[in-house]
Amino acid sequence: MNAEEQFIEAELELRYTSELKDRGIIRDSTVYGFVCPEKGFLHSIVYDRSSATWVESQEKVQIYLAKIMERVVTSTKRFNVVYGGRGSGKSIGVGDIVLGDNRDNGHKTYCLREYQSSIRNSVHSLLKEEIERLEFTGFEVLNHAISNNEKGAFEFAGLARSTDSIKSAHGFTNFWMEESQTTSADSLRALTPTVRAKPNKGLPLQFKPKDEEPSLKEEISDILSSTAPVKMYFVANPGSSEDPFSKRFLMPYMSELEANGIFEDTLHLILRVNYTDNPWFGESGLEDERLWDEANLPQAMYDHVWLGHFNDSVDSALVMAEWFDACVDSHIRLGWEPRGAKVASHDPSDRGPDSKGYAMRHGSVVMDIQEKIDGDVNEGGHWAANLAIEHGVDAFSWDGNGMGAGLGEQMAKDFSGKAVQLSVFNAAESPDNPDSIYKPSLANPVHHQQKIKDTFRNKRGQYAWEFRDRIYRTYRWVVFGEFADPDLCISFSSDIALLPKLRAETCRLPIKPNSNGLNELYTKQEMKGSRFRITSPNLFDSAMQTFRHIPAYNHTNVHIPLPISTIHRR
Repeated sequence: MNAEEQFIEAELELRYTSELKDRGIIRDSTVYGFVCPEKGFLHSIVYDRSSATWVESQEKVQIYLAKIMERVVTSTKRFNVVYGGRGSGKSIGVGDIVLGDNRDNGHKTYCLREYQSSIRNSVHSLLKEEIERLEFTGFEVLNHAISNNEKGAFEFAGLARSTDSIKSAHGFTNFWMEESQTTSADSLRALTPTVRAKPNKGLPLQFKPKDEEPSLKEEISDILSSTAPVKMYFVANPGSSEDPFSKRFLMPYMSELEANGIFEDTLHLILRVNYTDNPWFGESGLEDERLWDEANLPQAMYDHVWLGHFNDSVDSALVMAEWFDACVDSHIRLGWEPRGAKVASHDPSDRGPDSKGYAMRHGSVVMDIQEKIDGDVNEGGHWAANLAIEHGVDAFSWDGNGMGAGLGEQMAKDFSGKAVQLSVFNAAESPDNPDSIYKPSLANPVHHQQKIKDTFRNKRGQYAWEFRDRIYRTYRWVVFGEFADPDLCISFSSDIALLPKLRAETCRLPIKPNSNGLNELYTKQEMKGSRFRITSPNLFDSAMQTFRHIPAYNHTNVHIPLPISTIHRR
């Protein structure tokens, strides 16, 4: 840098300082110190305006944070996601960061959540407590807002009741979405495109004449805008992997998040932050509660509450999450190989929000799960048939209710010349083999055991429970060492890319009460309603249907579909 350039930079720095003072903003940048749970204090940093970089500092620390939050402090990414379990300090950390940003730069923060019936449901009280704890001066805590040196600093709103109001939000540099796991798809669609930087005065910078002398106001405006990227902070304890927030910000990057606890690209910074990352957790008073939960809660629920795992269970769920988890690669853990028939199934859908499902198993091992988002019902049928042929299956079925009712002729053509047994699954029909005994036991006389027709309302209930029985039987073997016949168990290959989605669909199926004591599930239409808001479980239905039939060949080589419950073990 030559002498003239140094003079110009110094002049701009003086003007910038004057502008900041006029705005009532503290000139000295906040010093952040970072603490490791194992090693204690590590170092501190401060933003150096002259070099526009973060540098190490020996000055007094104003804000101490967990070491893991340093990336959030220095981030210039548009989407900054901090997710994890209880006791991690996520919300306090983000609150301190936006407080420091306002203190140093005057940047306003819009504090949002999906549901906010009153200011008490917001982070208003958290910010108030942090201002007092950090001894920050200049802030005035009002009933429904917080100002700094008589300038707006923080405002608060709920999106659910006024989603469109976010579209008219102006003057905010930071947007902080608390309890992000509850954010609806409509709110996300309204929020993310709305958050944008303000344009510069006059022509876009790339079209301004190079010899045009900018005014002081334009210079200051350009300096401020160039150092203030608009940021969104999302803080979450994840709900279901099928929630809109999880599908947008977590699921696409889950492999890296599970491996490293962080994902970063030009647009995103996503961090997993748990109580183990919080140096102050021991002072929180939560350790005894955590230990009690560890000893008493189901493993899947403990992992959700304290480690930020997805909660893919519902009340009265058909399958518990820990049962499903025990079945992942269970054939490897328990020492049995895939053997027997390869069976595939397809759950159709037409154009619209529901995906088309496909599943293939080899013996008791579910080897592949796939979905198709686009295309009509016929295109989906061809897609599934081609996958089944590629997999060399012995049997193939599809759901013949609704959209799948007209696929018979098409499937016959697609599988023409192939030694594949075809069958249609009609979920709403009465159960197969109604007079057979459900799970016959040698310990009791047959007449004291319940028949299938007295147990299930329809085929969907019948085979959903058989699927559930396989999962539970395997869980008992894996966790408690209770040996079972591998042919009556199940294993989900960890190579399945859509395994988390299959887990979510399987563990979110609620059992429907039946006044006659029959087992049944809610219909897809009922699950989509306001009570559950559960998307169509097409992957579950596809996987469940593969266990209905196994190939049976007679001497004429005619392929006859036989329900598995009618096949006697040899």
